[in-house]
Amino acid sequence: MHIIKAFGEATFASLKIRNYRLFFIGQGLSDIGTWMQVVAMGWLVLELTGSGVQLGSVLALRFAPLLVLGVLAGHVVDSFDKRKLLYATQSVSALFAFTMSGLVYTGAVEMWMVFLAALIFGFIDVVDRPSRQTFVHEIVGPENLRNAVALGSTRANLARALGPLFAGTLIASVGIAFCFFANAFSFVACVIALFLMHADELHREPQRGGSDRGHVLAGLHYVASMPLIRTILISMALVGTLSYEFQISLPLLAHTTFLGGAADYAALLSAMGIGSVMGGLFSAGRRVISVHEFVLWAFLFGVSICVTAVMPSLGLALIGMIFVGFFSIAMSSTGNTMIQLESAPHMRGRVMSLWSMALFGSTLIGAPLIGYIGEYASPRWALAVGGIAALVAAYLANRRLLEGYKLLSIPAFMSVRREGMVVEDTKV
Repeated sequence: MHIIKAFGEATFASLKIRNYRLFFIGQGLSDIGTWMQVVAMGWLVLELTGSGVQLGSVLALRFAPLLVLGVLAGHVVDSFDKRKLLYATQSVSALFAFTMSGLVYTGAVEMWMVFLAALIFGFIDVVDRPSRQTFVHEIVGPENLRNAVALGSTRANLARALGPLFAGTLIASVGIAFCFFANAFSFVACVIALFLMHADELHREPQRGGSDRGHVLAGLHYVASMPLIRTILISMALVGTLSYEFQISLPLLAHTTFLGGAADYAALLSAMGIGSVMGGLFSAGRRVISVHEFVLWAFLFGVSICVTAVMPSLGLALIGMIFVGFFSIAMSSTGNTMIQLESAPHMRGRVMSLWSMALFGSTLIGAPLIGYIGEYASPRWALAVGGIAALVAAYLANRRLLEGYKLLSIPAFMSVRREGMVVEDTKV
């Protein structure tokens, strides 16, 4: 019993913090709504066009601003109050989700509207993502950061499991429009949670740094000088470009390979979400930061995708997606925590904007390519290419990071940061 209690306290430590509980609940509802909209948008495109290339193009537009404007967005996030930025992004997102629900419900929606909506959500996201990620650090402080990041990933991926199930049910019963409508209300929950937070309990660090603090390109210069951050971002850019295109490969797998419907696509996403929840809880209970972990999880992530790609039936593919989800969240939460702890406070927003560029902005390049492969080769190949990319990312990280490093506990890592050193200076 004592072991179970200790594990529970370690795993859910950040939830003892009132502001984080509010943030966790608000973002949890929003994540469910977002995944409902993801399923609705993908299925809407397939209903309107039946084209994998069109689906990939919509997704590319959705994430194009993250790639094109990510550097500028990082400067904005470091220059303004994160809480106020989130008020703005969540409110505007609610407005446009309501608009899309009305267009779909009345039957007025056309493909150019879907393209425009994807682009608008992308512009909002370019500020919203790094704001949310850096705001977590302000809510919980450095000591609880890994736990909060892992719990946040668990929350997001529980939503990945629930959202598609709700979406599949709504699409089958009352129609696609109600998925957009539900997402709009979920953003309102985020705004309420932000309003209820206590500002005096936030961990706002003094802005330190050199004279280039205000320079838009300062984040690129900073990352170039930090080998750990640079290598993780390069690895995640490769993963983001080709491996994380599940919003394209999975609906095509369900629709074309297994001859299924929206419910089957939702089931694949939900299976991945279930695995991600397990991976998130596993990561949340750990107090060690290690480059060994990052390399291992990236390798297993790639293997699990490749295995899933050759599964002969939907049932076996669902099992494979559970493993994909587990290794995906273990890899991303480890990388996210390491670069946040390694980043100087005055550069954290810019670093996390580059993280968003690497992981999501790269979809501008990868989505059309994976869509083309899925339509003209096969959905299995579209999925397998992502697995191969993850294996290459693991190899690159292994070459650049693994040799000679020791495990770092979070307190030890923070001790290194306080002494003005980087993790590369702690070789055995």
